[in-house]
Amino acid sequence: MKNVRPSILAGAWYPGNPSVLKRDILDYLKAAPDLPVEGEIKGLIVPHAGYVYSGPVAAHAYRLVRDRSYDAVIVIGPSHRYAFAGAAVYPRGGFETPLGIVPVHEELADRLTASSVVTVSVQAHAEEHSVEIQLPFLQVVLGDFSFVGLVMGEQTASVCRDLSCALYEAVLGKNVLMIASSDLSHFHDADAAKRLDAVALKHVERNDTEGLLASLADGKAEACGGGPMAVVLMTASRLGAKQIRLMKYAHSGDVTGDHRSVVGYAAAVCYR
Repeated sequence: MKNVRPSILAGAWYPGNPSVLKRDILDYLKAAPDLPVEGEIKGLIVPHAGYVYSGPVAAHAYRLVRDRSYDAVIVIGPSHRYAFAGAAVYPRGGFETPLGIVPVHEELADRLTASSVVTVSVQAHAEEHSVEIQLPFLQVVLGDFSFVGLVMGEQTASVCRDLSCALYEAVLGKNVLMIASSDLSHFHDADAAKRLDAVALKHVERNDTEGLLASLADGKAEACGGGPMAVVLMTASRLGAKQIRLMKYAHSGDVTGDHRSVVGYAAAVCYR
């Protein structure tokens, strides 16, 4: 396959050995409680830190889609290192992880580029972790699948609305799972983190995207992928998936034991 993006995280953010990686993911899934959702799952919100920190949280959401079938998966993350306007799609080829190559759903990628908010940029994806970090979990729970990776260079309310419209038009007629890749507050003490994260998660549970974006804009909440969260909530609602369930909240101090400076993580599901 041409245009394969090699893993930038294997051996660091998650294990580079495929057997160890799969075993760890299965252990995370096994440890997550069995809390099934009765309905059609259209979107997940999951964290994107190293698996030691965020894997147990992400597993609460990924367990829900285990062995389900989708025409494609769309993973939306923030751009941490590369500045650009709007959102950027990886258009061709695939992403490599230790578990194999996940092919790009090129038809959907092409549909998205019909919107002025979406540009083609391999460079925007080259060093970005927020999309890749989700792929091994998806490979374990779904098996073979194709996907579209999107990173957001801007997370303004107007960009979120435009991207949601583009997604809705692109996925009509297809059974698509959307993933919002986001951590929550960063580097506050645990009590302050919980207060900030409670504001964001209140909006998520109420499916209040405008409230979420407003709280992020004025600093009452924090989420590095607040834009992707809003886009998935908006688009899932357009597709009829207006029910939201928060599956898990935790922070890095739960793993390290250091509560002086933590990062918040949450897992949630959108369904109808």
